[in-house]
Amino acid sequence: MTTTQQTNSSAEHYSNRIVLTTYPSQSVANPIPLTWGASSPTTRGPVIVGRTKNTLSKRNAIGAHGGSYSIYTALAIASGDLEPDFKPNFLNTQPTFNFPSQPAWSDPKKIVSMDPFGHDIVKHYSTYLDSGIDVRPTIAVTRATMRVSEITEAISLNRIPIDGSIVLNSSGDVKVTKVAVEPVWYLPGVAERFGVEEKDLRRALFEHTGGSYPELITRPDMKVFLPPIGGLTVYIFGPPERVSDPEIKLALRIHDECNGSDVFQSDICTCRPYLTFGIEEAIKEAQGGGSGVVIYFRKEGRALGEVVKYLVYNSRKRGGDTADKYFQRTENIAGTKDVSMPIPLGVGWMRFQALMPDILHWLGITKIDRMLSMSNMKHDAIVEQGIPIYERIPIPDHMIPEDSRVEIDAKIHSGYFTTGRQITEDDLKEVKGRGWESWEDVTVS
Repeated sequence: MTTTQQTNSSAEHYSNRIVLTTYPSQSVANPIPLTWGASSPTTRGPVIVGRTKNTLSKRNAIGAHGGSYSIYTALAIASGDLEPDFKPNFLNTQPTFNFPSQPAWSDPKKIVSMDPFGHDIVKHYSTYLDSGIDVRPTIAVTRATMRVSEITEAISLNRIPIDGSIVLNSSGDVKVTKVAVEPVWYLPGVAERFGVEEKDLRRALFEHTGGSYPELITRPDMKVFLPPIGGLTVYIFGPPERVSDPEIKLALRIHDECNGSDVFQSDICTCRPYLTFGIEEAIKEAQGGGSGVVIYFRKEGRALGEVVKYLVYNSRKRGGDTADKYFQRTENIAGTKDVSMPIPLGVGWMRFQALMPDILHWLGITKIDRMLSMSNMKHDAIVEQGIPIYERIPIPDHMIPEDSRVEIDAKIHSGYFTTGRQITEDDLKEVKGRGWESWEDVTVS
């Protein structure tokens, strides 16, 4: 048995008094004003969640920076590898592109799930930083070169030219601007987007995070919450200033994370093929003088997570993997329907797309010329927010893996957009996925 010896306990850095929660008007509750939807970052105020000595009483938001990664920060502090009062040095971290301010940045109904001023806190909130207040960015803008094997193949097949500006060489190196965003929720706006009362949203968030955030209940004056969930990344092909130009054509792919397919190329779904198709079309649009954008949301398995997703896979494969039973398998395990029919915002799985358009507002996107998606949920959420979509592009049929026909045909039958033939109920019964005969011979109804 091995142990790690600590010379200094992290507990030595904490007060003997443990603050489990706070209430309005307490001595530890003197928040810096935060007015969501204010006309300028200075008037709006910074988002403060830190619990260091200089910051604890100034907090105006619930949660912690870093989303789920805040747990790893706590582990580093507990093990003595990180000082509890550490503050980053933000020298040279400024955005590589200054996105122009958009009217939506000051509209409390257009942006409710991210901090529109979170990309340049040094510029906006240096006074607070200089006074020792722990202000952190929630958006980072950088540039990079990326290489995707399918794009390299498209170059070799002359589908994508080497222009030296966006596509750099035959190896498939592509220039891209990247924007990483951590979620910052304005609770009244989130509640309104879902069509629920703010108090009911707060209670549900409190109860179903194991009571981890009691200030959701005790601090109704705090309207901002940093949830412990994944964020999103924007990939912009071509000059980023084109994104918000209404005179320039825009191709857009909104993609929800699927680790098994996106990274490891499992063929049970169309996720990676559609992602790489979206990247290719975004590059082509940018090369033609337009703008190409791919936005990657970390909502694995339609926000159910991989454990639930894999349980569904087991149920499908052992129960006879036919398209007519696709939705039933998910409902049996997740307790809710995985539907694709057009439905009102806030109902069914639409709730996991209702916040998605916020990043479009932040980028200044006012219309989408080519939407590389078949999802009615994504389409309806975007249009509901006042952004028209002029053309919808389904995944080409030849890119659909054989084993993923179960999923895609079930979704087309239930309402997914397609320019191909409509799928009937009888068709679904004939669409069957790959079995597990070589591994186990278990088939139950």
